[in-house]
Amino acid sequence: MTVCHRRTILAECEELLKAVLPHLNGVLVEQVSPEIGVLRIVARTSESVAVSCPDCGTPSVRRHSGYQRRLADGAVGGRQVCIELMIRRLFCDALGCPRVTFAEQVDGLTVRYGRRTPQLKALLSAVAVALAGRAGERLAAKLPVPVSGTTLLSLAMGLPDPLAETPRVLGVDEFALRKGHHSYGTVLVDCETRAPVDLLPEREAASFAVWLTAHPGVEIICRDRGGCYADGARTGAPEAVQVADLWHVWHNLAEAVKRLVSRHHACLRDPDPAPGTAPDILHPPVSHGGRLAARAERHHTAVHDLLGQGMSIHAIARQLELARNTVRRYARAATWEELATGRWQNLPSILDPYKPYLHQLWREGHTVAVRLHAELRERGFTGSYSAVRDYLQRFRRTPDDSPPPRPPGVRKVTGWITRRPDRVSQDDRQKLKEILARCPELEAATGHVRSFAAMMAAHSADRLPQWIADARADESHGLRNFADGLMKDLDAVTLGLNTPWSSGCVEGRVTDIKFLKRQMAGRAGHPLLRKRALLVAADRRQHRVTTAAA
Repeated sequence: MTVCHRRTILAECEELLKAVLPHLNGVLVEQVSPEIGVLRIVARTSESVAVSCPDCGTPSVRRHSGYQRRLADGAVGGRQVCIELMIRRLFCDALGCPRVTFAEQVDGLTVRYGRRTPQLKALLSAVAVALAGRAGERLAAKLPVPVSGTTLLSLAMGLPDPLAETPRVLGVDEFALRKGHHSYGTVLVDCETRAPVDLLPEREAASFAVWLTAHPGVEIICRDRGGCYADGARTGAPEAVQVADLWHVWHNLAEAVKRLVSRHHACLRDPDPAPGTAPDILHPPVSHGGRLAARAERHHTAVHDLLGQGMSIHAIARQLELARNTVRRYARAATWEELATGRWQNLPSILDPYKPYLHQLWREGHTVAVRLHAELRERGFTGSYSAVRDYLQRFRRTPDDSPPPRPPGVRKVTGWITRRPDRVSQDDRQKLKEILARCPELEAATGHVRSFAAMMAAHSADRLPQWIADARADESHGLRNFADGLMKDLDAVTLGLNTPWSSGCVEGRVTDIKFLKRQMAGRAGHPLLRKRALLVAADRRQHRVTTAAA
């Protein structure tokens, strides 16, 4: 092979390499050596290229010295790429320039103090923004561009905040920095673009007011019913109008209803039966039906059939896959009813001489075991209270041997009252009707709640003053405090009913923040959480724009 031919091949290889790695166009590649897991590229800068001084900008080609830099680059063909670059240190010949020498930088390949190419740094920064530390470290090892999770977090924190203009319509809400520690931050969202604008490290009126003062131009502020954001908005942006979010208004009403239902929890239970209607203790209902009784009958029949065939207890236990003691119990029982009802019911008891008198008291409506035990003690009974209690317990059961249904809980009844009637089942509507018939206070509150719901659905702000007046005038329903709160925040609630603005997009951003917190195992501080929340949202917007353009 001639020298000319060899040079042609080397030139073609160099052009191919620069097509794959275009950021090497500014250097001369001298050697490419594939090694185990690493592609090593040896290159140098051109001696004839003038480089400008970073201070004065004067071009210079006068060499002072040179040194080698090792740069990590993106992987090629499953191999890590290591670039060994020889660069020059040049003199600055400009008069009056304080810098004597300077090191040259290659555009698109090197930066001061950088040990990674800008392309690799951008890739790792994107991984850090998307996955944070440990998850990003695992992904980077698969690329393969191994890097520690701490380095990834440093790269993310080094990225500049995305540019954001002061929003015209600002949404504000709180989020928990640490769940269960009463530590809260504040998220600010542009309600028109639905993008987060900033995250504040605390939930204070002063910090919110400082932010508004530093970002003039906010015209509308959508907030919850909390007083701190209202005070901060009045201080930092007095010319802006405040809009109370309707979801938070309805949530406040539901909380008021929940407290009211809790105060009247006794009305949720069905009324006790009248005296004299207790079950007949002489003839208590005994049910032999049900799944357990059927199983007892089946096993008893099978055990006695196998015993009739001459099989042993051990053999029967293996065949029926029962414990040996269980087989012995079935074998000793003459009938299966003994196992279903219990033979102990027919055993002699210390209570037997007093049962007729006990039955008489039961028929008269005396069903409290403590009082019955005291009556028997006066007649000479020496047994314990538990003997009387256990004897009466079996007769308190319903005929189907199942406990009485539990009354609905406070939260369930609150849901029945505050939910749309067409979304409540027929059975639940009937139960609610019975509860309201027993409790006039809850019935009055339900009427006010449903009229308020109709007003919200129709966005009829003109009906709000009359509703507040009616609620404050009626002392029986327990919603006066809620009505007083609406009166204090009347302008914001009225705008909430009249305008389409709400904090719905803010709640969506709070959900995003919760996802980022879980992704970082809840250990991220406010600076990292803020950086990732803003950058992730910016990446999403850029992706949507790119997808729409494509």
